[in-house]
Amino acid sequence: MSGITYVRGDATVPLGKGVKVIAHVCNDLGGWGKGFVLALSRRWPEPDAAYRAWHRERAHNDFGLGAAQFVQVGPYTWVANLIGQRGTRTGSKGVPVRYEAIDTALGLLADKALELDASVHMPRIGCGLAGGTWSRVEPLVNDRLVRRGTAVTVYDHGDRTRTGRGTSRG
Repeated sequence: MSGITYVRGDATVPLGKGVKVIAHVCNDLGGWGKGFVLALSRRWPEPDAAYRAWHRERAHNDFGLGAAQFVQVGPYTWVANLIGQRGTRTGSKGVPVRYEAIDTALGLLADKALELDASVHMPRIGCGLAGGTWSRVEPLVNDRLVRRGTAVTVYDHGDRTRTGRGTSRG
């Protein structure tokens, strides 16, 4: 078990060979249009369309905090829409990030990664618009993915440090 690999780069252009799953955190309101999703949408229309349809049909599916949706965007590339954010704004109940929901969704991601024999690639999920801190998310990624043998690469843009608070900008 080697832990998380940190690189400077773009998570929408994942490094390495084999099947890759690009993971990111979404809100529970059906909103798609700020942060890392803009970078995803520049590369592929499918994750946005699938997420919006998933939200629109939520009365008849599993859409909600802790859920995960897997969208194939290429022969060896998938995008994981993880619902880990309550709403989009910081308010009386604090920041939108919901660590328990991210943890649950990462468990579903781990199952999918093992099924596909895939590596997982992500920005510092939950730490941009959701308002979370990497010091809270990193152990969840380690527990759910790395401990189960999944290779994880975290991508930073700019000059962020490994322990700093990341953003979801793509």
